[in-house]
Amino acid sequence: MFFERPDSGELAVLVHLEFNLKLDVNDPREFEELVLSAGGDPVALLTGKRAAPDARTFMGSGKLEELKDLVALHEAQLVIFNHNLSPSQERNLESELNCRVLDRTGLILDIFAQRARTHEGKLQVELAQLRHMSTRLVRGWTHLERQKGGIGLRGPGETQLETDRRLLRARISFIESRLDAVRRQRNQARRSRTRADIPTVSLVGYTNAGKSTLFNRMTDAEVYAKDQLFATLDPTMRRVELRDVGAAVLADTVGFISHLPHKLVEAFRATLEEAANATLLLHVIDAPSDERKRNIEEVEFVLEEIDAHELPQLKVYNKIDLLDDFAPRIDRNDQGEPVAVWLSAQTGEGVELLLQAIAERLGEEIVHQKVTLPVHWSRLRARLYQHNAVLAEASAEDGSFELDVRIGRVDLMRLLSAEQIALAESPWRNLTLAEF
Repeated sequence: MFFERPDSGELAVLVHLEFNLKLDVNDPREFEELVLSAGGDPVALLTGKRAAPDARTFMGSGKLEELKDLVALHEAQLVIFNHNLSPSQERNLESELNCRVLDRTGLILDIFAQRARTHEGKLQVELAQLRHMSTRLVRGWTHLERQKGGIGLRGPGETQLETDRRLLRARISFIESRLDAVRRQRNQARRSRTRADIPTVSLVGYTNAGKSTLFNRMTDAEVYAKDQLFATLDPTMRRVELRDVGAAVLADTVGFISHLPHKLVEAFRATLEEAANATLLLHVIDAPSDERKRNIEEVEFVLEEIDAHELPQLKVYNKIDLLDDFAPRIDRNDQGEPVAVWLSAQTGEGVELLLQAIAERLGEEIVHQKVTLPVHWSRLRARLYQHNAVLAEASAEDGSFELDVRIGRVDLMRLLSAEQIALAESPWRNLTLAEF
């Protein structure tokens, strides 16, 4: 990893400015939680208002002097901005403050670097770090003064900076090729699940909404879950059995956050594709949070970025145990379809209602019916067996096949079409085309 971790928490001065141009809407409380999640020790928070960021140091000269005093007073080793800084602003601030300066993107990258456990997760973090570093390559390279020229200082051709950029490009290209291989493996596994008619349910939501706790409750897994931002980073998948639906795959994905850096969205596209290709999304929401509405909007924004905003979605309002006199329930639309479930993943209240709601939503795509197939439709019977769609079979006196069939609607339509059997002439004639 590219960030050297200290043995103990670094003393950090935090900076949060508000601008008349409304370039920043980040929550300072969430910012402090991010710093704590990274292992930092916040000793002071500097706030202020300004019409627009200063091109050189992001903040005005007065605030810069105030920041210098805070760094000296607390002997801080680090200054963290709740904003995205340009490479030149970072360098200028480090020169003025004589300590390391980190912006919001760098802070989130550092947290991700600590949380990554799998080989894929580490590759994705490194890719995001390299892309971020490539724009900040000049900082810290004091040995580049050799390139100024003069007696004994003339370079042998390629400068150190050019070498570093070339090495970065080569490493980025290598990691991208490895992640492409991961993406192909995921697509292959996804196609296998599709052929086996196994739906995928992906947990998405704002970070710290309780996704991993809910995942553990639903699957009896032991995924790391803690009350901190980005407690889990790597995706986890488990098989679950749903009443009237059968097997399904439940996927726990990385949490979202306001102004999630685009570099991270790009780097984690392979992981987020599990959400983008899900049969159903469970949008887990922190019900008692004061920022509930804003967090929902941020998740919807990221889902749109990964082309998952049009997928079927079931909202899950979690942590109702922290609300006064609130019982678990299912909210339904005018058609009686479940649209939201209120529960507590911590206590388990309402989890059964969630499983019921998921089964109802997924059951809309499943046809479960006992049918009789004539002998001359034996090839259709064989195809149903190939799809693992036959639960039971008996023979009638006339030799026809009496089958208990459970199959996805789309797969059923494909089989009938392949056998050139019209829906109206099939044992499923009671199903209308509109239902498909």
